[in-house]
Amino acid sequence: MLEQLPYIGGRITRQISAENPTGNPGNACRWKNANETLDGGKNLKVHPFLQLSSGETKILADMEGPGCITEIFFTCDHVELSELVLRIYWDNEENPSVETPVGMFFANGFDAYKHEIHSAVIMALPRNAYSCYWQMPFKKHATITLTHGGTEKISCIAYRVMYQLYDIPDHMMYFHASYHRENTSFEKPIYTILDHVEGEGCYVGTYLAWNALHSDWWGEGEVKFYIDDDGFYPSMADNGTEDYFGGSFGFSPFNSDLCWNEEQTFSAPYMGMPLAVTGGADSVRKYSLYRWHIYDNIGFRHKLRVTVDTIGLWDRQGYRPLDEDIASVAYWYQCEPHRPYKRLPSAEQRMDR
Repeated sequence: MLEQLPYIGGRITRQISAENPTGNPGNACRWKNANETLDGGKNLKVHPFLQLSSGETKILADMEGPGCITEIFFTCDHVELSELVLRIYWDNEENPSVETPVGMFFANGFDAYKHEIHSAVIMALPRNAYSCYWQMPFKKHATITLTHGGTEKISCIAYRVMYQLYDIPDHMMYFHASYHRENTSFEKPIYTILDHVEGEGCYVGTYLAWNALHSDWWGEGEVKFYIDDDGFYPSMADNGTEDYFGGSFGFSPFNSDLCWNEEQTFSAPYMGMPLAVTGGADSVRKYSLYRWHIYDNIGFRHKLRVTVDTIGLWDRQGYRPLDEDIASVAYWYQCEPHRPYKRLPSAEQRMDR
């Protein structure tokens, strides 16, 4: 990207925020409301944030193309980010291409355990600031909405959407992100990260919020990619959960004995485990895991399914199936149209248990 910067002149940059909700040139810091108490004066800090009531949906950004979203920044004073749902619609489509709770989209799946992320495309920084740098081109139109599924009014939501206007080639693919949550079982220790994708595209990222419900090691299962015409057996299977997300031997610290309750957290550009709430061997342990397939994106021609097995070790003597509680977001690009996603669970069902 650095070597391309000198050659991308001629693009028009726009920013949408509460200060300039249309993104039009010369339109920032003009908003005025007689009831507004935080008003710094003309062309000063006039309207830096929004409010959102229970059950309300607001359009954060409405953009005419062709162009490309280059950054989404979000922060608020609300703790339960699982109650807020982010949706993005491309080219006036009926069904969103991005539909996920806000925290999950920014790789923070546990409301009570906010944590920092220092990665190439997702940043989570103090105190409650989130940035996304996935590139999201669109040909005609793009709409971003935010829905509040909780009961309390949110008094402060600040955001910005940076985008550039320029011609988009016909063969361009659209950005997608889909949320899922379920419990696996001893009889079927398989968690589905993504399914029912049809069309041409490439898979670019996985985020898991993993509740480990049993003692001993929980991450022996493999992440599997069923590409195009794969049937019972996948084309790709990693060595284990920790290997896929950049660790090894149970995320144990350097120069230490293997220990399943002292995982070492880390956050790298393309993979990481920035949260590990280990507790005791008999408590629910919580792990936040991400993997971005940027240089190693996974291409498919007409179909894709992604799963992870929930398999552990029993006293380190052999594999055993686990019934685990997992939530996930899959990130990918594909040509439109896309199949509608399953109905999003309620806010109560999305909150961490």
